[in-house]
Amino acid sequence: MRPRDRIWAAAFVALWSSGFIGAELATRYAPALTVLNWRFLLLAVPALAWLAARRQRWSARDVGVHVVVGLLGQAGYLYGVVAASELGVDPGTTALIAALQPVVTAAAAFAVLGEPVRAGQLGGMAVGFAGVALVVSADFSGGGAPLWAYALPLGAMLSLVAATVFERRGGRTSLGPVDALAVQFLTTAVVFAGVSAPLGAFAPPMSAGFWGAVAGVTVLAGVGGYGAYWTVVRRSGPTTAATLLYLTPGTTMLWAWAMFGTAPTVLTWIGLAVTLAGVTLSIRARPRREAEAPEPAPVR
Repeated sequence: MRPRDRIWAAAFVALWSSGFIGAELATRYAPALTVLNWRFLLLAVPALAWLAARRQRWSARDVGVHVVVGLLGQAGYLYGVVAASELGVDPGTTALIAALQPVVTAAAAFAVLGEPVRAGQLGGMAVGFAGVALVVSADFSGGGAPLWAYALPLGAMLSLVAATVFERRGGRTSLGPVDALAVQFLTTAVVFAGVSAPLGAFAPPMSAGFWGAVAGVTVLAGVGGYGAYWTVVRRSGPTTAATLLYLTPGTTMLWAWAMFGTAPTVLTWIGLAVTLAGVTLSIRARPRREAEAPEPAPVR
């Protein structure tokens, strides 16, 4: 990997990890629904402008695919992540659970789409989940969140898996990557506005801290993270980009330690190491044809 490619790779890991830190910061000022409502209202404006400028005619089927992907991969995924932070789940733990998405997707694609999977991949996934269980037990012993709150990042990850498999099953569409993302942003903005308004969570707090956190997570994680992902895909390949996702949990844990003083325990580091070992086993066990195929973009 060339020096400039390494810079882009490091930028991707840092920007992607910032989403979990931003969720922790923003939910200190407002509920998860309020945070997500205004994050996507901010994104809806450029998304609408982009689609209006494009003036393209897409089929209802193509648009519908990305409406569903937006519901699952944006609304479902991000609500689980941000709500977990609101309830006290450590950002590093959430990032670790979310990082299992590619290996779980491989198993789901086998079950739903008949894509090839090997025993080593399933074994690696089992080892990865064992590592996550160690990290969750360490986090829960600290008393930061109720046990049921850990189901939120797990549900978020499964929602993202469902979005990825649905997108694969839908096949190619006439929408380009930015077009698809704009449709997903608009869909998610409508969902969170429609849910937060009747629940009294629409109005934002008049706080500079809130707006700074929401703007930061929108620009850094939403725009910057996604942009860096596609840059890494273009410069170093999709497999490299997908593999870099597994560096985000450790990065998030160190970031949370520096910002919030939540030092990882020895059991947390052991669990992280076990998870990375499982993921490595799963990646190495992939059939060669699958390893060379383009990976779907993660959704944020």
